[in-house]
Amino acid sequence: MSAPPLTVLSVSPEEEAAIRAAVQAVNDRVLAGPEHVEGLLALLSDPRVSDPIYDLPRPFTRESIALWVEESRQAKERGERILSVTLDEAGQVAGYSCISVWPDRSAAEIAGAARFDRQNTGRGRGGVDNAAAFMFETLGVRLIGLTAALDNLRSIRAIDGAGFVRMGERESVRPDGTVRRSAYWELTREEWRARREVGGRS
Repeated sequence: MSAPPLTVLSVSPEEEAAIRAAVQAVNDRVLAGPEHVEGLLALLSDPRVSDPIYDLPRPFTRESIALWVEESRQAKERGERILSVTLDEAGQVAGYSCISVWPDRSAAEIAGAARFDRQNTGRGRGGVDNAAAFMFETLGVRLIGLTAALDNLRSIRAIDGAGFVRMGERESVRPDGTVRRSAYWELTREEWRARREVGGRS
């Protein structure tokens, strides 16, 4: 399971309800469904893709991936998760994105990965920027927390480059109970907007 950011915000019932409604309304991406189970299994069975990610449903089997997809569908109906896939020109799963949302904390986290042949293309920072914009502007959360494995230098560079604030390390617990030390960042909506304004004037 994903873990919410360490910082806890005070959230009104109205704000929580608005965030849940925003998550439920998302329809501008390819949401993971039963038809993507085989493709997700193939994607995540490559350790070069899945090893750095702590909250995936290990071990990877058709059953565990199918359960993850169905649980994610139910979580979206509650306004708490968006699991989507990226398809290549042949219609095969070439990546995934999982946004976990805690409406009662106005907070979110994103995890995801691209197929190995699509990695190291220089799009990491832009992907983090775009994800932050979506979570802050479309979903309406006020805080994002991100983690990365200590040896995942590509993700660390992308997150630093997107302006997230390092908050030290935290322990990330995998679904199988094993623990991974992770670098940890947070970014508030106010910090994000201020950074965009500075960037727009430069």
